[in-house]
Amino acid sequence: MPPIPDRAEAQRLVDTYSDLLLRLSYTYLGSTADAQDICQSVFLKLLQAPRTFADRDHERAWIIRTAINLCKDYLKSHWRRSTVALEAAETVPAPQAEEGSLLAAVELLPPKYRAVIYLYYYEGYSAREIAVLLGEKPATVFTRLDRGRQKLRTYLEQEELT
Repeated sequence: MPPIPDRAEAQRLVDTYSDLLLRLSYTYLGSTADAQDICQSVFLKLLQAPRTFADRDHERAWIIRTAINLCKDYLKSHWRRSTVALEAAETVPAPQAEEGSLLAAVELLPPKYRAVIYLYYYEGYSAREIAVLLGEKPATVFTRLDRGRQKLRTYLEQEELT
């Protein structure tokens, strides 16, 4: 277990480098929230595994290099490439179910079946991923997928007859 850092040392690091880290990270990321996350990560990295530096210049160089590396890692991360800001997402309308469409039939399903069918077929999640998302056992998700498909088939067959 790493040694517990001295509170005064932690405060010194924050007082000395937080402004530098925030500004540097912001220049890379263009987001205050992301810059704050990087700043926190640098401090955590330093405090969880304390290092010995030759002098304050060496310490400063290590902190700057670590921040730059974390920013670069964040910029090329899958998470960043596959997400958008909430503001951008709010302009995208939810899919509207046209009468007689498959999505309209899915919306007729009870919620427990509708959720797994939607996540599986429309969002592309695997049954095991859905189980994690919903906090269910994989077997439960497989059962709901099967029963949901059966109910969906029944709805579609009834609509076909009318």
